[in-house]
Amino acid sequence: MKRILITGAAGFLGSHLCDKFINKGYEVIGMDNLITGSLKNIEHLFPLKEFSFYHHDVSRFIHVPGHLDYILHFASPASPIDYLRIPIQTLKVGSLGTHHCLGLALSKKARILVASTSEVYGDPLVHPQTEEYWGNVNPVGPRGVYDEAKRFQEAMTMAYHTYHQLDTRIVRIFNTYGPRMRLHDGRALPTFIGQALRGENLTVFGDGSQTRSFCYVDDLVEGIYRLLLSDYTQPVNIGNPDEISLLDFAKEILQLTDAQQKIIFKPLPVDDPQQRQPDISKAKEILDWTPKISRAEGLKLTLKYFTSLSKEELQESQTAQSN
Repeated sequence: MKRILITGAAGFLGSHLCDKFINKGYEVIGMDNLITGSLKNIEHLFPLKEFSFYHHDVSRFIHVPGHLDYILHFASPASPIDYLRIPIQTLKVGSLGTHHCLGLALSKKARILVASTSEVYGDPLVHPQTEEYWGNVNPVGPRGVYDEAKRFQEAMTMAYHTYHQLDTRIVRIFNTYGPRMRLHDGRALPTFIGQALRGENLTVFGDGSQTRSFCYVDDLVEGIYRLLLSDYTQPVNIGNPDEISLLDFAKEILQLTDAQQKIIFKPLPVDDPQQRQPDISKAKEILDWTPKISRAEGLKLTLKYFTSLSKEELQESQTAQSN
């Protein structure tokens, strides 16, 4: 049985990756310090003999007994609310945490895939964004702690690949959504849905003309799975190129939830990207991958999850958002 370590296992993406590899017949070792993740996301896996969990911070030395075939490094705050609240931890998990994961992969002779992000492109001057684009990033702005952590992570990964001949993969993840997202994580989709379900007006920043491209989590996980098992070592964009403005997206959420609230506008945050759309030509060619789930279908599945939350959880999300 192949063994895989997944860091950030209790997070949104990490937990879905745990499910994927369990279903594919792997032994999965999950690792998370729970600073942003939740055990609720993986509690259904605890009874399984194929799953084990380490409560550990990858920014400290990592030890995992036994052999490892693969490592997925997904430990990192990923939402603006998180990385603005814990900027030092965000930088440490992208630097020290990545270094420790790469060192572990080297010692175990394991293939490692690291989770990068479309944020390495910053506020892009090229549209749509190809993997060859170097980005337009403000290293000292409020988003720099996340953007530069991920850019350093990519550089460190490639250094291990070229110097140590380590078997590495890099995925650049674009906006992803689905069940197990936190309503209070600060990103557009959970924020809009949370506001609609609580009967609040929907908040759009700027004039809402800035764009995003939303990929359903099952599609993203399939792309990551294919990249891990491929022979391609350069960064690959994984996302859905179906682009929409945030104002139009807010209108979609109002229609989806049958909400009667209004859309209100607030000042645009510093360095907020104006455009975000992946060029997925490489994923199509190399991985034979394209997203299958439309935004309309994915939003229905996501809303079903959020409407299953208790009133207490909805209230907690409101409190966390305001803090």
